[in-house]
Amino acid sequence: MFRKVIKTLSYSRTVISFRPAFSSHVQQRISLIARNLTYSSTHYNTMANKTEEEWRAILSPEQFRILREKGTEIAGTGEYNHHFEKGVYRCAGCNTPLYVSDTKFDSGCGWPAFFEAVPGAVGRRPDHSRGFERTEIVCNNCGGHLGHVFKGEGYKTPTDERHCVNSVSIKFGDK
Repeated sequence: MFRKVIKTLSYSRTVISFRPAFSSHVQQRISLIARNLTYSSTHYNTMANKTEEEWRAILSPEQFRILREKGTEIAGTGEYNHHFEKGVYRCAGCNTPLYVSDTKFDSGCGWPAFFEAVPGAVGRRPDHSRGFERTEIVCNNCGGHLGHVFKGEGYKTPTDERHCVNSVSIKFGDK
């Protein structure tokens, strides 16, 4: 059985995605945590309107390169690649909750991998920058580049997705 999820993303495009419904303890935990996390479209307007100079003032050079210029950190070098503590991963640019630790898994790809984002927190955009189509994932609050999402790779996750996220794009906290 599939459940239809409709999300209106920050770039004014409606996306319909399907994912298998699952009723495991993971879904229950994600639901409990997600209810406590909020997404503010008002905050997005403030964050999205920052100038390049304002972003450079609040981000490190590496964060700016990845979050604002769509860069990628070297595989295996990120702080959160092998990090599995319980908590919440937030956008390094605007502090929006993006992923809960219960959705993180070891994919062996060299970057932090998650199978599901906090509802409404992560947007998807087509990316043709490498000469083939990929799906970029961005923070819906500030538009910061997080990485890419891949589907159908055979991982034993409830969504059959791998959100491949740059460590420098996120920061970890216990709540």
